[in-house]
Parts: sequence; structure tokens; C-alpha cells
Amino acid sequence: MKWIRQRGLEKSKDERPIHTTTFSSNPKQNPMPLTLRPPSSTFSFLSPIAAPTATHRFFTIPRASTQLAPTPPSVIKTAPVIVIGAGLAGLAAATRLNSDNIPFLLLEASDGVGGRVRTDVVDGFLLDRGFQIFITAYPEAQRLLNYSDLNLQKFYSGAKVYCDGEFHTVADPLRHFSDSVLSLGNPIGSVLDKLLIALTRVRVLSKSDEEILNADEVPTIQLLKSIGFSDSMIGRFFRPFFGGIFFDPELETTSRLFDFIFKVLALGDNTLPANGIGEIPIQLAAKLPSDSILLNTRVVSVDFNDSDLPLVTLESGEIVKSELGVIMAVEEPALDKILAGRTASVQKKKPARSTVCLYFTLDRDQIPVRDPVLFLNGSGKGIINNMYFATNVAPSYGPPNKSLASVTLIGLYENESDDDLRTKVIKELSGWFGASKVESWQHLRTYRIGFAQPNQAPPMDLTKDPKIGSGLYLCGDYVTSATFDGALVSGRRAVEALLKDRVLAPV
Repeated sequence: MKWIRQRGLEKSKDERPIHTTTFSSNPKQNPMPLTLRPPSSTFSFLSPIAAPTATHRFFTIPRASTQLAPTPPSVIKTAPVIVIGAGLAGLAAATRLNSDNIPFLLLEASDGVGGRVRTDVVDGFLLDRGFQIFITAYPEAQRLLNYSDLNLQKFYSGAKVYCDGEFHTVADPLRHFSDSVLSLGNPIGSVLDKLLIALTRVRVLSKSDEEILNADEVPTIQLLKSIGFSDSMIGRFFRPFFGGIFFDPELETTSRLFDFIFKVLALGDNTLPANGIGEIPIQLAAKLPSDSILLNTRVVSVDFNDSDLPLVTLESGEIVKSELGVIMAVEEPALDKILAGRTASVQKKKPARSTVCLYFTLDRDQIPVRDPVLFLNGSGKGIINNMYFATNVAPSYGPPNKSLASVTLIGLYENESDDDLRTKVIKELSGWFGASKVESWQHLRTYRIGFAQPNQAPPMDLTKDPKIGSGLYLCGDYVTSATFDGALVSGRRAVEALLKDRVLAPV
């Protein structure tokens, strides 16, 4: 059964563009790569060709009134598919629906798309909301994204590890052979450790993604010890490197995710989009009909009526009924509030992974290192896990003649103020690069991210059924793997489950 979208949507007389990607203390510095319109006065869909004379009209929700809200209308408004949340998972679901010409409405509570994957513009600097690196070998991302348009800027394939008062290089031998040879004798693991890294690479490359994500699992720390890595290699490299990726310094994350990340790192590059990590969701949203995306539209509950199709209640009091189903693409904490026990528990909750990210600016001619490399704390001391100079990777992250440093801590540090954290970080970095170079750095912003990633310690089911109720489907990185790719895959799978239930497929 094929759905046809009516492209000629009526515009509201007072329609005006809303730029929602980033913000700045100087509005003139804001990039405007995506324009999303506020709700049109009418929103019309053609019904299935099996009943071509019927027309479904969805009147979009007006802005909430500052006066006392009247009694909700008895006539419930409808939309074929409702996607709640415009993060990567929700955008991937909307992309899949759009490719099959199935009308949908994408509801987002915030002022922009992306969820956790957002970039702010502050005084001409691009600040990603937390430590985020895009790996080019993500298979689902390769299918959905235009890498050329993202203008991806590469990191050095390896890292510099701070240990015993100096930096030591760990390099990918296939990309930086001479550096890897020179690093054989450094104290970041033994020669045997480096041989074991090569063997681990061969092992993961010999398996399909499906085999990896369904393999027997143990905590990553247990896997590393069983392979034979030394305590030195685990403590000085694996804890800060993979601990920084998972926001899990204890390496309790499932070995399935470790193997998947190890594989894509072997196959691809670590990168940043030239205009910030937020360009990834912006690119996805730009391919969707703008009338299908409603920003600043918060969902407060999802309920069921006699037909077993979910009813979506908005903060404004408006109620929207889905004709085919609802796809939940919100983070775990929001999911619990919206469903409030109306469905069986999706999974046993584990404490979320948290992080703090601090940004500093400095003159570009004062930068201590010019390589586009990730610095790891392998000393086992201090609060910094990793840092890098974003403008070394992508000069567009800062104004001319200015550099941007990004510093990552693991955990939320709730008992310490931003000022205390800034003081400790500056003191620690002074030990790394020298006090004379660091004391002039200016603090720009601190991000505290309580839900940076879901906790994916075993046991984990990375291929779970997206359906969680009648006409209700779930997607998000906590449903699959805590990666960009996992979020994108989960969005597609949620739509595929809906189509299977409704016997809808592209013609």
C-alpha cells in the first residue's frame, strides 16, 4: 500500500523562518544552515490510494496561550504517524517514513533538532555540547549522510598519552607507520600489548556487525584482561581512550560495543564536521518537509483509546491521534515521564553515563601543540580524562587567530562549582603544557550533561524489538548501541516494525 504526500502545503500569512541550530552572544555570528517553519495554519495529507477520495487534514497546534486554557476540544486531531523527539533516532525514523511517502509529524520539545547532538555558537566559536567525535565508518551513517557536504575534518589516527610527566604517542600502524615504530619502546604498554592490538584488529574485522552485536558478552575490562593486555596498557590507554568514548572509566560497558567501536575505528577516521557536530542532524532535517517538524512542542503523555492507537497529549493541552502509530524517540528519562507506567518496563534501568565538558580560548600563536590529536590522561591522577584543540582539527571552530580547547571530565561533579572545576582543570593542564602557556587561557563555557549516554553494561540486548505497545514503537541509542550509528539504526528499525504491523511497504 502506497502513501502519497501532498507537497503543496498552504502557508500561514504570518509565517516566518525560525533559525534553531545555534546561538551566540553576537547574533550576527550565528550560522543559518537550516530553516524550519512554524506550524502552518493547515496541514493536509492524502490518504492511501485504496481510498483516494478521503482527505485527512491535520490542523497544527498553535502557540500556547498565556491565559487559562479552555476545556480541551472534543474533536481529536490526527496525523498518520507521530514521531516524538527530533534527535538522531527521531530524524532517522522520519527519513525512513519520508522515503516511503508516508506522512508524519515530528514533535520536538526544544528549539532545534539534534537532541544531544547540538552545536552552539558563542562569540564566534563552535561549541559542541560535550565530547563528540564522528567516525566515518559507521555503516548506517554512510547510507544516510552526505559526508562531502559535512566537510569532515580528520583527527590524527592515534593519541598522545600524558604519563610520567610527558606525552607518548600511540599511533595506528597502517596510517602512521613510522610513528608506530617509534612508539614501540614507550611506556604505554609493552611490545606484546601492541601486537595484541593488531590481533584484536584482525579479530573484529573478520566478523560482521551482526555477529559482533549478538556475540557472547562480558564487561570490556574482562575482555581486555582475557586477551592478555597488561595493566599498564589498560590503565594508560584503554581506560582514558575507550572510557572517554563510553564515559565509563571502569570499562564496564559490554564487550559487544567495544568490538563494534574497535572495528569502525580500524575502518574509518575520527572526524568533526567543519560547522560543528550539530551539522549531522541539521543535514537530516533539511531533507524532510519543513511543515512536518514542529519545534517547541512538548509531549506530556501518550495514552491509548478504544482502538488501541496511541493518543499524544501536548503541554498546550492539545491531543493528537495517530492513524498508524507513534514512534518514541526521546531519551530514557523523558520516556519514563511520558509513558508513566502505561507500558511494561522497556528494560531494567542502570545509572546513566554523565560528563562535564569545559571550553577555553587562547590566541592561536600561543597554542602548545598544532597537531589535530586527542590527548589522553594516562597518569591515573587528576580529573581530566581527555582534551584536544578543536581548532587544530577544524580551524572553522574558532575565529581567525584564536584557538579553542575542549576538556572532558567523566562524571557530573555535582558537589563542585563551575569555578572550582575550572580552577582544577587549569592547574592540571598547567602540569601538561606549562603554566606560562596555560595561565592566559580564557574560560568560555562549561557543559554538564547528566544523560550523556545510556549505561550499556552487560547484560545488553542490542537488537531488541522496537515495539513496546499496541501502535507504539521505541528508538534511541539505548535501544541499540550508544553510538551515532546505533541511534540511526534504531530509528529505521522502529519504522520497519510499524510498517510490518500495518502491512505497509514501499511500492
